Amino acid sequence: MLQRQKQDWNELGKLDPLWAVLSDPVRQFGRWDLDEFFRTGEELVRVTLERGAAHGLPHRHERALDFGCAVGRLTRALASRFVQCRGVDISEEMIRRARELNADLPNCSYEVNNESDLRMFPSGRFDFILSVLVLQHLPDKRSIFAFIAEFLRVLAPGGLLVFQLPSFIPFRNRLQPRRRAYQVLRGVGLAHSFLYCSLGLNPIHMNFIPRDDVLAFLGRSGGRVVFEETQVVLQKGSIRSTTYYVTK
Repeated sequence: MLQRQKQDWNELGKLDPLWAVLSDPVRQFGRWDLDEFFRTGEELVRVTLERGAAHGLPHRHERALDFGCAVGRLTRALASRFVQCRGVDISEEMIRRARELNADLPNCSYEVNNESDLRMFPSGRFDFILSVLVLQHLPDKRSIFAFIAEFLRVLAPGGLLVFQLPSFIPFRNRLQPRRRAYQVLRGVGLAHSFLYCSLGLNPIHMNFIPRDDVLAFLGRSGGRVVFEETQVVLQKGSIRSTTYYVTK
């Protein structure tokens, strides 16, 4: 399953890496402007850290981790606010592009994580951990909870963990026919470029965990929620997404 996920994101990284991160329909097929794309990361990081600061967190601004960094949209924005910034991603192609696009920032480094955990980092390593539009793409709830536990392990005392995760997806949105068709046709040998560019299919998977389940897991795992925000991310209240601000 991990290898399948890696292949999907490597293929997206070659075909349309910016859209794979921010899937705006009008920006698909290479229509994202790079400067505008990076500005979205700057704004998100600014607002996120302002909200954390309102709760006195994080205590230090030494080391930051961007989990699921892709091409470095958020890592880049963290660079002016932390001494060292690390971005990790499952995709070699995304990491290659992140290094290329952010070569001007010497305090940012990017690494491929081939594991189902964060064993590459010692406990208490990071003052700030950020993960946005990432956990929802993991294959199942067990994998999501495993990484949330790892976030808490590598979070320093007085640090701040911020992660976003859909808390509700209606049944009609769970079917994901484009993804299912992509997987079937890819499995019989059709090229990923044909499926994406000609048929408009993609392999992006979306998962969710109810808010109460996340809060219960955080409590059992030693996390303390200092702030949370739930937003509707599609029209007519279709999908709800919650962002959790956590310390320990």
